[in-house]
Amino acid sequence: MIGLLQRVTQASVSINDELIGQIGRGLLVLLAVHRDDEERDIARMAERILSYRVFPDAEERMNLSVSDISGELLLVPQFTLTADTQKGTRASFTKGAPPDRASRYFDRLLEECQQSLKVVESGRFAADMQVSLVNDGPVTFWLET
Repeated sequence: MIGLLQRVTQASVSINDELIGQIGRGLLVLLAVHRDDEERDIARMAERILSYRVFPDAEERMNLSVSDISGELLLVPQFTLTADTQKGTRASFTKGAPPDRASRYFDRLLEECQQSLKVVESGRFAADMQVSLVNDGPVTFWLET
């Protein structure tokens, strides 16, 4: 799994001008499922998202996780993160998981995160979404399982 994690002061996702998810301080995570991912990767990605230390402590060091600060999470599926861009001018998506498995893994990851955080919102799998965010820092990390 690939998670593009962004520390945000606010973020939202809309479909056809309808707001479907919105958070305040926390993390926006764009998520892709790789064709080689297995069920165990779901728990590992949830653990990494919830415990990755990207928020400042009293000394302004990135020592706190979204769980530590009782932050919020917006999880958005984004298959294009699996793109192979090594050759040519058009991406190949053969590294991505088949849509049915990717959707199932995304939903399971969402459920795992909802068990640990009070506010967890999400985008919609296979939808044309508009994502807005205010990246805090900016702080952005690429996580993989």
